[in-house]
Amino acid sequence: MKHLLGLLALLVWVPMASAEALRMAVTTSFHNSGLSDVLLPEIAADTGIEVQLLVVGTGQALKLGRAGDVDAILVHARAAEEVFVESGAGTHRREIMYNDFVLLGPVADPAGIGAAPDAATALSLIAEAQASFISRGDDSGTHNKERALWSAAGRDTATFEGWYNAVGAGMGAALNTASGMDAYIMSDRASWLNFGNKGGLTVLFEGDPELFNQYAFLPVNAARHPHVKADLVATLEGWLTSDKAAALINGYTIAGEALFTFNAK
Repeated sequence: MKHLLGLLALLVWVPMASAEALRMAVTTSFHNSGLSDVLLPEIAADTGIEVQLLVVGTGQALKLGRAGDVDAILVHARAAEEVFVESGAGTHRREIMYNDFVLLGPVADPAGIGAAPDAATALSLIAEAQASFISRGDDSGTHNKERALWSAAGRDTATFEGWYNAVGAGMGAALNTASGMDAYIMSDRASWLNFGNKGGLTVLFEGDPELFNQYAFLPVNAARHPHVKADLVATLEGWLTSDKAAALINGYTIAGEALFTFNAK
């Protein structure tokens, strides 16, 4: 009997096998939204995969993927993603969810962007007023979209002077800088809604189709980097495109406002 009790105790105290780890590079905007805190525990519970996040800008995430330093990436810069796949660095691109970008600024709106007909015009008004503007300046998906809008407005950021400040930082740090300086900034909506230090900033311009913001999942090519955990990546992709993921992503709200819309096919 003593032997049996000892064996039962041993079985009770044997630790469970640890989860299998997968490294995924994600954008700071995705992480700052808070959605990862909702999804990762559910992924671990359903699949046994511990998703270890490397939180960087889209440009750096793609570099990590090319080097084989991560197993997958989740980013939001379609043109760069397509180059990544076409080059053979990734196997394919799978759209997961979207939100949009917004232009923020001081409530007084000294550049008058609130009445602009489109995002490019809104940025032109900021340039004409030489009103303080914060750019992430970090080759992220948000920064790439901002540069595309300046280009559409016929503006060259290389010619901008002291009113334009590229901080070379993630979305949260850039928002903190804009809040401290009462400056204009472009942000993804999710990061803005989850941002706690809004100060005197508010959403001044939104709704232009050019501000659409798609997030996509890209597996790193295991044929190029044999150590990549392709089986775990496939399992994760299946989960991210599942009905459960759709419910969690669509159901994630702050103050009653949805931060993302699931659109995986």
